[in-house]
Amino acid sequence: MDALFATLFSSEEEEVYLLDCMAYFLFFMAACTFFTLLFENVPYGRYASSKYGFPVNVRFAWFVQELPAFMVPLCLVVWTSSAKTSLLPNQLLLAMYFCHYIQRSLIYPFLIRGGKSTPFASFALAFVFCSYNGYMQIRYLSHYAEYPADWVTHPCFIIGSGLWLVGWLVNVHSDHILRNLRKPGETGYKIPTGGVFEYVSGANFLGEITEWAGFALAGHSVHSAAFAIFTLVVLSSRAAAHHKWYLAKFEDYPKSRRALIPFLF
Repeated sequence: MDALFATLFSSEEEEVYLLDCMAYFLFFMAACTFFTLLFENVPYGRYASSKYGFPVNVRFAWFVQELPAFMVPLCLVVWTSSAKTSLLPNQLLLAMYFCHYIQRSLIYPFLIRGGKSTPFASFALAFVFCSYNGYMQIRYLSHYAEYPADWVTHPCFIIGSGLWLVGWLVNVHSDHILRNLRKPGETGYKIPTGGVFEYVSGANFLGEITEWAGFALAGHSVHSAAFAIFTLVVLSSRAAAHHKWYLAKFEDYPKSRRALIPFLF
């Protein structure tokens, strides 16, 4: 793959410039998405609509759309001369990224029980995003990111890593709760309880937002920050929509529960 990159870019500076432009474009897309989601819910799951294309099996959609976020980075690390992967800060940040996407692309899709089909437009956009972001994050970390020798003892890295771990655990645990709401043969929606769901309707979304906020703090780059902001925009809107839906659907829904931030929002 090094020969391919040598053909595409005349110098390393040119690729770094592209990676930076990709990050700033993701900030721009986050702003556009924010305003779009003021008027429209993300069209998948309970908000799926035929106007966004033909339905795709939910397990197949999750597996295929998330797979580039794992495979593109894996190819970059294995088949390019990525000298920065020998450095401890880079190794730990790469481990955070791969830990999430191994679970999200190779494990989570096959644990899904039932679930509504995903409209093709949502599926296709997710596939593009995972490819785009996977290249941007891992090419930067594996080939260009430079950190001080003592970066892993810096407060930003320590706090960021802690946030990432807490967020990952909350995300995985919350997904487990959602999967087990219905007993075999049951249909319909139920109120999630337990874990962080005792405080917010979007516990799984809060977990993932916290993950990538921690990753951005530990990574200290425009690329990781853009990813964190984009995640915040999409998932906070999703959490707010879920909260509103739960309140309308269930008369006995806990009134003290918030949408995304315990006790506040």
